[in-house]
Amino acid sequence: MTKVKKEKTGEEETGGTEKSYQELLANINPIANPLASRKLSKKLYKCVKKAAKAKQIRRGVKEVQKFINKGETGIVVFAGDTLPIEVYCHLPIMCEDRNMPYAYVPSKVDLGSSAGSKRPTCVIMIKPHDEYKEAYDECLEEVTSLPKPI
Repeated sequence: MTKVKKEKTGEEETGGTEKSYQELLANINPIANPLASRKLSKKLYKCVKKAAKAKQIRRGVKEVQKFINKGETGIVVFAGDTLPIEVYCHLPIMCEDRNMPYAYVPSKVDLGSSAGSKRPTCVIMIKPHDEYKEAYDECLEEVTSLPKPI
């Protein structure tokens, strides 16, 4: 007896587990402010992907914190669904002290996958680079225009 291969349905091929932006917003934590819109989130994910390809990102709380302290600049992208909050609640304050732009996106899984990792990531710093300058500048402009939390 031979095995019969099942044909994939359309839902399985596109990854039917993908959640919509509204579903992701239900899981964000209380400190996720300023939260990027759906459009800005997509732009940030694309910029992270380009930066990861050029090896111009810092990934994870420990690494991002170390390079913020050393004076490195860039856009800091936080995942809004990270729990417990205590893991990274000190980083937005560090960014504000150094006038670094930052924003929250709704999903750590999407943030990790856009960086080319299979693991979820709660914070990424995108460093400026000539290879993706246009996308970086566009994201920088929109992130700086977001209203800062009180």
